[in-house]
Amino acid sequence: MTYEEHLDEVTTLITEKYGSSDEAAIQMVMRAQADDFFSGHDDDPSICTLERAHRDAKAVSKKYK
Repeated sequence: MTYEEHLDEVTTLITEKYGSSDEAAIQMVMRAQADDFFSGHDDDPSICTLERAHRDAKAVSKKYK
């Protein structure tokens, strides 16, 4: 998946798995992005996998909630 698709998937997973609203999930992902949480993903799209999206959703939800 592309970097943008990965961010969308992480956002979706935060809403589905962690019960956040769409707005809250978007804000969490945006804050994580601003903190360069996803900088490696942009440099190496091969790490933009569904498995990684699940791990990222958990980490972002925990850190930015």
